[in-house]
Amino acid sequence: VQLVESGGGLVQAGGSLRLSCAASGSIFFINVMGWYRQAPGNQRELVAVIPIGGSTNYADSVKGRFTISRDGAENTWNLQMSSLKPEDTAVYYCYCFAKPVSYMAYDNYWGQGTQVTVSS
Repeated sequence: VQLVESGGGLVQAGGSLRLSCAASGSIFFINVMGWYRQAPGNQRELVAVIPIGGSTNYADSVKGRFTISRDGAENTWNLQMSSLKPEDTAVYYCYCFAKPVSYMAYDNYWGQGTQVTVSS
């Protein structure tokens, strides 16, 4: 399973950005889709996840400002970020919990990360 992110960049505080993630490979099923982020000196933290068939989950710090969505039945998902703050500056990682066709079990998969920088 390969994940490729797009859409990061530099934005002023109060602005918006949209991140996208595309999963490819011989995927049997993706059970969870999501986004994490890691700021310098901090641990990687959950931003938002969509469990297939379950409810979306957001970090308290982004509730009401970020929206995670899936593109229909495609293995792509997005993170719409609005009212961005300087503290949202981080490398954002696309994530999924999936089962490849050739594997017996589900596993965690990560994208390479995309930088989001919010200037004050």
